[in-house]
Amino acid sequence: MTSPDGPRPRAGWAPFLLEGRRVVLRYAIDAERAPHGESMTDALGTIVGSDESAVQVMTRRGQVRVPRALVIAAKEVPPPPVRRRGPAAP
Repeated sequence: MTSPDGPRPRAGWAPFLLEGRRVVLRYAIDAERAPHGESMTDALGTIVGSDESAVQVMTRRGQVRVPRALVIAAKEVPPPPVRRRGPAAP
């Protein structure tokens, strides 16, 4: 059954989408924000907030609000790799 307000989040879907978790979300984007025909994008980062309608992810480029109804796939990912320093300059 569809709500008159639009699609509802799927019950029990992606229960790991909790604040503090590092995730990658693949989600649909609208045509206005994708002038060259792209229809999906990813958000990789740490969840800083979520509610029934959206998940906020802090990425390297800043905070992104992803509507749950647009999420195609979600996956918890490990912490970013530690960058190693190169050899000391003489």
